[in-house]
Amino acid sequence: MEQHRTRPQQHGPRRGTPPPPLPPQGGRGGAARSARPSGPAPSSRPVGVGAPARGPAQRRPAAVRRPAPPVVQAVRRLPNPRLTGLGGGLFCGAVMFLLGCLDQLLFGGALTMYCVLFLPVSALTAVWVRKGDLLTAPVVVPIAFAVGLLPVAEGGGIGSRLMGLITGLATQAGWLYGGTLVAGLISTVRRVRLVNQRRRLRGVPIAR
Repeated sequence: MEQHRTRPQQHGPRRGTPPPPLPPQGGRGGAARSARPSGPAPSSRPVGVGAPARGPAQRRPAAVRRPAPPVVQAVRRLPNPRLTGLGGGLFCGAVMFLLGCLDQLLFGGALTMYCVLFLPVSALTAVWVRKGDLLTAPVVVPIAFAVGLLPVAEGGGIGSRLMGLITGLATQAGWLYGGTLVAGLISTVRRVRLVNQRRRLRGVPIAR
């Protein structure tokens, strides 16, 4: 009997036929990539129990500034010139001379009115003098007081006018010292603030 040889079946692809296309993200690399989560990798750094959660920075409410008193606002509206030592002396002397003439015309040479007006003029002179000439304010203020006292002093001739000037300076010495003290205090405060400001700019600690 003849035995028919059975040819084993070939399960592989036939010759001449193209291989089937690979699926997307095939292979080991694709499987590894598909297994990874799409979001950001969690941090391996342990988070403390009491650590606050990081969120958007909370803005602090801006501090509301209170309006300055009316007196301070009025002072800020005043002109703020810068006078030299000579300019401060001329300013104070001219103003006091004009005030003395007005006092003589309106009030008959009242020394009390003249002395009261001397205090704000002394303060303005010390405020308006520039920083480099702060020490000149307490010096020019008494001179201006004497210059402005000439039209107020009693007497008709030159000799009697000089005697009236000396008498006025002697009797009104308290007002003279008061105006000089006001100018000296304002100049001292400005000088201290100027020194502290220079130390802050240089980084030197201020002794308290």
